[in-house]
Amino acid sequence: MMAVALAANSCTRPAAFREGDRILFQGDSITDGGRQRDGDDLNHTMGQDYAYLIAARLGAQFPERHLTFLNRGVSGDKIVDLKGRWQRDAISLKPDMLSILVGVNDTGSVVDDWPPVVTVEDYERTYDELLRQTRAALPGVRLVLCEPFALPGGIRTKDRWEERQADLRRRRAAVARLAAKYRAVVVHFQGMFDDACGRAPAEYWLWDGIHPTYAGHELMAGEWTREVARFYSGGEPAPP
Repeated sequence: MMAVALAANSCTRPAAFREGDRILFQGDSITDGGRQRDGDDLNHTMGQDYAYLIAARLGAQFPERHLTFLNRGVSGDKIVDLKGRWQRDAISLKPDMLSILVGVNDTGSVVDDWPPVVTVEDYERTYDELLRQTRAALPGVRLVLCEPFALPGGIRTKDRWEERQADLRRRRAAVARLAAKYRAVVVHFQGMFDDACGRAPAEYWLWDGIHPTYAGHELMAGEWTREVARFYSGGEPAPP
């Protein structure tokens, strides 16, 4: 009983979630998690990642609220790819909370010459456009913007690390500006993983420098719930 109580106390405050809320996770492969695209097998629709772990935690903590969790992450996506499917995979789903994690592939487009190249300026401008469209269509939506992240030394990050790190830093700054503009939660994944490297090597958390292991996804789920809890700890209402 004590373990259950501790787990509940560590989860997101009830103020963040309301009866019947729909929580949508959007992004690239880190969010995709190998999710099932078609069918209604609830063992696979959320994938195997932080979004699944968050849904498991909150679903168990608040069963009486009948929360619905959706995952529309697509492996390989950049912000411009999200734009191409935003109406279908975000706005039309009418989420009450929308969590977005995108940017590491945008950095890869610049550092690794992976067309189409998405500059930091293009990234921020397109991201802003998507958030503006979303808030116009869904005025009460609660936004959670997640920092793109990476760690050095992995098979995907060992080359041109300083350039990659600098580009990601600028994209995280863009996320912070957009969060302030749209009164969104920011989830600070990069600092979390940097700190975690004091406990275990980088590859323990991000096996290739970009994609999390199961341990890395667990860290992400915990950070996400803590940041959302902190934002709503005062019972802050949904943005206008």
